Amino acid sequence: MPDPVKEYMDVLDPEEFKKEVLSKYPTKVARKRAKQILINRPEGEPVQEIGANVRTIPGIITQRGCTYAGCKGVVLGPTRDIVNITHGPIGCGFYSWLTRRNQTDPSTTEDGHNFMNYCFSTDMQDENIVFGGEKKLRQAIQEAYDIFHPKAIAVFSTCPVGLIGDDVHAVTREMKEKLGINIFGFSCEGYKGVSQSAGHHIANNGIFTHVIGTDDTVKKGKYKVNLLGEYNIGGDAFEIERLFEKSGITMVSTFSGNSSIDFFANAHTADLNMIMCHRSINYVAEMMEKKYGIPWIKVNFIGAKSTAKSLRKIAQYYEDEELIARVEEVIAEEMPEVERVLEQIRPRTQGKVAMLFVGGSRAHHYQELFKEMGMIPIAAGYEFAHRDDYEGRKVLPDIKVDADSRNIEELEVHPDPVKYNPRKSPEEMEGLKKKGFEFKDYEGMMAEMPGGTLIIDDISQYETEKLIEKYKPAIFCAGIKEKFAIQKKGIPMKQLHSYDSGGPYAGFKGAINFYHEIDRMVNSKVWSYIKPPWKKNPELSARYAFVA
Repeated sequence: MPDPVKEYMDVLDPEEFKKEVLSKYPTKVARKRAKQILINRPEGEPVQEIGANVRTIPGIITQRGCTYAGCKGVVLGPTRDIVNITHGPIGCGFYSWLTRRNQTDPSTTEDGHNFMNYCFSTDMQDENIVFGGEKKLRQAIQEAYDIFHPKAIAVFSTCPVGLIGDDVHAVTREMKEKLGINIFGFSCEGYKGVSQSAGHHIANNGIFTHVIGTDDTVKKGKYKVNLLGEYNIGGDAFEIERLFEKSGITMVSTFSGNSSIDFFANAHTADLNMIMCHRSINYVAEMMEKKYGIPWIKVNFIGAKSTAKSLRKIAQYYEDEELIARVEEVIAEEMPEVERVLEQIRPRTQGKVAMLFVGGSRAHHYQELFKEMGMIPIAAGYEFAHRDDYEGRKVLPDIKVDADSRNIEELEVHPDPVKYNPRKSPEEMEGLKKKGFEFKDYEGMMAEMPGGTLIIDDISQYETEKLIEKYKPAIFCAGIKEKFAIQKKGIPMKQLHSYDSGGPYAGFKGAINFYHEIDRMVNSKVWSYIKPPWKKNPELSARYAFVA
């Protein structure tokens, strides 16, 4: 059977594309970028080493965010009942107010607190930069407490705070003692890492240190799980929770979609941790395993086939025939509608080309949905990934710790003398492994992409434009910074950071939503009208004629 990817890439040689792009850069820049632009090797051959988690070259327009954005916006921001205060100028405060369409349901906690609609900032002025902003931070914490009476307050440092030396940790400790609620700070200055990935790590450390394990309440349920790296954009977590409830699985905590600090506090009581966005949250999973004995697995609820596979993996972990049977019933109930819609839309999407350059694991996960539609993902990459996100966790021992990584504190974690409780015995773990069950495993994006496809880390605006010009994709998936530049070229652009106005896209119903939306986008005639008529046809020419 012919390989559509190979046929497509043979016509438009990716090596030529790489050579052409690099030729426009200065020699030193080209040498660095060459390590971050790879042509994926065919299946069965070892994956290549990619340049990732390295500093963006000055002058290149990148998709990346800062450390503060990763800490505040991604990991803590979607948690409804924490008052998150940005300590810094109000310009940084834009990200204090959520812009990613994270959704939450306050009715699931007794107090009904929901502060996600608010933007809290100390609004530092020139005088605070000169004389220090700690006094203003104390006032902001006190004011937030007096008005909202939250159960927790988190403080996030922006670049000026680190430069002038404000001690947010001393202030939060002082106010915690004074007010009697959980108050903690993050040294997540925007410049602290090469991208928002550093902020994820810092946020993971903070939640683990100050929140997880502080409430030993055990929820009712036979199968108790945590879902890590799901941010409930467009309602994704609601759909996943629906499937869990239908299967008889109890969700203890979600990090951080539809999340509550109460759920974080007793996350250590779960039987199993599941990771969706590997980059943003794997640190918490590793630390919880060491301290509390909770094993973790990699899952993916983006795509109907991946959702079914992940549900079966959870059931396999428990080795419970009742759960295994119930999961199969749920899949059997959900899949007919998925297949009906696929049969309807696939003739219109089959063979069309897609490109995905998105943060987290989305550039990997969403390829599953496109493949189900018969579309061809020929180019993909992450904004802030590390090598293990591309090459798989097997390369972790070979990754060198550089100066940027040393900037982030590594917590020393030991088994808790009271709460450490291995959920599976060594014999049970080994028995599952012999059956093909994988713990702490992630093969990475490159292993699952076809040979000959392009892998580009931290793609620049120039490279994006050249990709579109050469390969003319049917759809391009990225974030808000690229959205309008791509649309102006007449290419449909799907935002996979905030979904624009769509979603959910997780689970079976989410897959159906995605099929319909992509079908509409790639087959809409509106994109053909982007180019004005005078650029499509030659201009009319005329000359004056004199008639006597």
